[in-house]
Amino acid sequence: MNGFIEDLKRTFKQGNIVVRLIYINVAVYVLGLLAEVVLGLFNIQVAHLWSYLYLPADLLQLLRRPWTLITYMFLHAGVWHLLGNMLWLYWFGRLFLYFFSSKHLRGLYVVGGLMGAVFYIASYNLFPVFAGDLYSATLVGASASVLAIAVATAVREPDYRINLMLIGPVRLKYFALFIVLFDILYVGGSNAGGHLAHLGGALAGWWFVRGINRGYDITRWVNACIDAIGAIFRKRERKPRKPKMKVHVNNAAGNDRKSDYDYNARKKAQSDEVDHILEKLKKSGYSSLTDEEKRKLFDASNR
Repeated sequence: MNGFIEDLKRTFKQGNIVVRLIYINVAVYVLGLLAEVVLGLFNIQVAHLWSYLYLPADLLQLLRRPWTLITYMFLHAGVWHLLGNMLWLYWFGRLFLYFFSSKHLRGLYVVGGLMGAVFYIASYNLFPVFAGDLYSATLVGASASVLAIAVATAVREPDYRINLMLIGPVRLKYFALFIVLFDILYVGGSNAGGHLAHLGGALAGWWFVRGINRGYDITRWVNACIDAIGAIFRKRERKPRKPKMKVHVNNAAGNDRKSDYDYNARKKAQSDEVDHILEKLKKSGYSSLTDEEKRKLFDASNR
């Protein structure tokens, strides 16, 4: 068991951002199932506990549970829901990384989820058709985040061709357009909240590429927050170790003097060598230095 866990940890650390996000989503789902099993043995119903992690449509409930803006995008309603989103994340995430960085994908995952949440909450509070479900409606899933990544890739490389089963090669721009139109047409269906969130994620993907083309990055603030949180945890892991006590036995004063002499001689030789390199640099320029001389000069500047 320990070996299996160590393999998972190693794969997570060595994997790219797509693999890590998939691991996180799957781990959250599996831990949720285990919690249901364990708590069920004690006749504890966990359905109401999940409500503290799902994104509510009602603004008053959201004010009491603001963290759900983040937690909802890592939760799924079932194994097929999880599988579908993770396959999309794998396919389009890998393609996304051909054109953008890992940090861009990490940030867009969050921004897409947040934009999906904004669309979902705004629609349920503005349109009368949703009034009857306002206080009970909740949202879960990474769909908005994944769609943001897919649309961003399509906007960046609209003529890139992908092969679809039973259809063949299709340009990304047509595929993305079909997805967006599908969500618009089915907003009035049984999964209205999900389709609304998809539209928010799609807008985030388009906005991201538009911003990159104009010189600004809408994911920068998200990545700055994530890096700051990560730095805090890394700092806690790197607790200063107490220096180990070493006992030195002074066998003879002559040995100490010899060691001091050797040390000073080495320092003098190194100093003379650096002075010689600096003199050569002054007379003939940096290009005249050999690779070894450049390395020694660099090492000396960092001491």
